[in-house]
Amino acid sequence: MNKRQRLTIAGILILIPFAVYFDVPFYNVVNPELGGLPFFYWFQMAMLPVSAVLFVIAAFLIDG
Repeated sequence: MNKRQRLTIAGILILIPFAVYFDVPFYNVVNPELGGLPFFYWFQMAMLPVSAVLFVIAAFLIDG
C-alpha cells in the first residue's frame, strides 16, 4: 500500500468518530438504558475506546 492510500485510510478513520459525535439526533434518546444510564450517556462513553482504537490505527498508518 502506498503512502497516499495509507493517508487516505487514516483520514477516514479519524473522521469516523467526529461524524458519529456530531450526529447528535442519532444517539439523543433515553432508551435503551444500561445500568440506569440513558443511551445518550453510555453511547458516548462506549465511543471513547472505539475512537482511541481508530486513532491508534490511523497513527500507525501515518507513521508506517
